[in-house]
Amino acid sequence: MKKYIAELIGTCVLVVLGCGTAMLVGCDAGSGCGYILTALAFGLTIVAMAYSIGNISGCHINPAVSLGVFLSGGMEAKEFGCYVVSQILGSVVGTAILAAIFGLGGVKDMTGGYGSNGLAGVNGNPVAGLLVEVVLTFIFVLAILGVTSKKAGHGSFAGIVIGLTLTLVHILGIGLTGTSVNPARSIGPALFAGGDALKSLWVFIVGPLAGGALAAVVYKSLESND
Repeated sequence: MKKYIAELIGTCVLVVLGCGTAMLVGCDAGSGCGYILTALAFGLTIVAMAYSIGNISGCHINPAVSLGVFLSGGMEAKEFGCYVVSQILGSVVGTAILAAIFGLGGVKDMTGGYGSNGLAGVNGNPVAGLLVEVVLTFIFVLAILGVTSKKAGHGSFAGIVIGLTLTLVHILGIGLTGTSVNPARSIGPALFAGGDALKSLWVFIVGPLAGGALAAVVYKSLESND
């Protein structure tokens, strides 16, 4: 049970700090500042959580990561299911906290939708958005599987590598889809935002899960040939 609580807390923190930063500063690629700050917020949160709850749950805080670990043989099906439920609940709680903070404080949401993901950057094309999410999640999960492998021996540096990789994929992805690479991170904000965010939510569930599964298959294949 402690692992699931840790995953809920971790995902909640990711949404509060990552999506909250996007809501506060905006993600306009033209101005650059908010864009980079949002990418750093997501990446640094992963670093913080990796060293906070990593020893308890592994700090997946992302169904795509949990799927990659599951397909790689790192967890059982029941545990995987409980992780995903905990992560989604964490995202909803995190978005509720943001709604309360911004609502009570009268702060303008610069994203207009709780930092939810969208397809505006790819001109509303769901296929393009799906491809972006598959590719970016593949890169992210592949890095996680590699750096956390017992053969890698990176130990205490893994959290930093994972956080920097998440920052990296955000730098490209924010202007295209807002960068999900994490179905749980997308679900909470979409539920609160409604409208177009809900209509396109499937892209940010299917894409990251497909990317995570592909990363697991590829990494397992590469590792077995060592």
